[in-house]
Amino acid sequence: AVLFVTQLALDFRYEFKKDVVIDLVCYRRRGHNETDEPSATQPLMYSAIKQHKSTRALYAAELVSRGVVSDEEVSNMNSNFRQELDTGQHVVKSLVKDPSIELFVDWSPYLGHDWSPHFNTSMPVANLQALAKKLVDIPNSVALQRQVNKVYADRAAMASGKMPVDWGMAETLAYASILTSGNKVRITGQDVGRGTFSHRHAVIHDQKSGQDYIPLQELAKDQSDFTIYDSLLSEEAVLAFEYGFSTTTPNALVIWEAQFGDFANSAQVVIDQFITSGEHKWQRLCGLTLLLPHGYEGQGPEHSSARLERFLQLSAEHNIQVCLPTTASQVFHMLRKQVLCPLRKPLVVMSPKSLLRHKETVCSMEELADSSFQVIIDETDEIKKEQVRKLIICSGKVYYDLRAERRKRDISDIAIVRLEQLYPFPQEDFEQCLLQYKNVELITWCQEEPMNQGAWYASQHHIRRALHAHFPEIWLEYAGRDASAAAAAGYPALHISQQEKFIDEALT
Repeated sequence: AVLFVTQLALDFRYEFKKDVVIDLVCYRRRGHNETDEPSATQPLMYSAIKQHKSTRALYAAELVSRGVVSDEEVSNMNSNFRQELDTGQHVVKSLVKDPSIELFVDWSPYLGHDWSPHFNTSMPVANLQALAKKLVDIPNSVALQRQVNKVYADRAAMASGKMPVDWGMAETLAYASILTSGNKVRITGQDVGRGTFSHRHAVIHDQKSGQDYIPLQELAKDQSDFTIYDSLLSEEAVLAFEYGFSTTTPNALVIWEAQFGDFANSAQVVIDQFITSGEHKWQRLCGLTLLLPHGYEGQGPEHSSARLERFLQLSAEHNIQVCLPTTASQVFHMLRKQVLCPLRKPLVVMSPKSLLRHKETVCSMEELADSSFQVIIDETDEIKKEQVRKLIICSGKVYYDLRAERRKRDISDIAIVRLEQLYPFPQEDFEQCLLQYKNVELITWCQEEPMNQGAWYASQHHIRRALHAHFPEIWLEYAGRDASAAAAAGYPALHISQQEKFIDEALT
């Protein structure tokens, strides 16, 4: 009946070019589960179902009528199956006797690894410079749009050392270095070719022909595959697909980028049921990377927060990594580490918006080549550690807001430390950093998110553990927005007022 109706529907659509709706009535013979009694709520339907023979009985009767099997054989098959179930045997036999090795992925290089805060992702600066020059070598036949031309002109200056490397260039160089080291890169999301904030421009659209030119596909003849897709507007569908893709492709950097981090909540089921708990439930490794633009910049409650607190609340047993990189160098090494390190864990990144073009997030080509991802960044201004009376600990964009105001006030006895990774929490590195401030009297956690959001509730116990061990007389204080039902203020004036208030509290 199902086959007939489906064929009829297809024939009708092909013939008359009209849509068809199939009303397919399905049922569970035993109700929702074995302990359910469905007749309590659907008495007439289940009265009819009880009188209707099961699919097995109908099929067996058909086979007997055709002489394919006898009644005795049917009875024996039924009893043998029941016996196998009762004795715990495999009742489903493999349909593939000699499976091809090409159908399987070798996960052995990625098994048995635990998270470590340190992994060498440096590379020869000459190789990096060569990749940079290749990335900006756009054929003369490709007509660039005015703003895109400016982006690539600046990147050419970065490649030659005339300009420092910005966020977009560092990210692109990370992909290039991965592609030329034998690993694939795949990026999907609603606006990933250009980047929501026009920082990436991985796909160049020829202004005359309309054709696409992708520099990351033109690095070398023997490079690995680079694929990038502007996806449909269903976060759940796309993220679910990318999760599946990443669980079968361990040698690839697979990235899903939200247009704004706020929109990840449309895919919360995928995050809860698969990404954060899939390894624990099914022992399925996954190296998927989520780039979630996050930051409080007066854009309102739907365009400010990737809900950092939710990911931290889902963190346990080293199941995921949660990072907040604040420099171009950091994003370069973070992305390289995700695929070059044999550990395969989902990486959740609170990626920036305004920091993409912030003049102080840039770095030199040498910094990219020589350094590695730092889980914690100590004070970078010329602050004498022995004179520090107050230590501010923070993560993300708020660091630059704090530092700008500290410089404005010419404060020399307050140091600012950045946690670039919140989970797994770098406890040992954090304590080593803390011990440098022997004369500290006050320690404050500062965040731009409301108190009931962000990292405050989810991460303070890590910091308190360090204080209890080394500074038991100091109580960890909080500086940030007050608790709020919404993620952010709805209009810029209130946003600015809130920020000025908690920045002042932190620096007092």
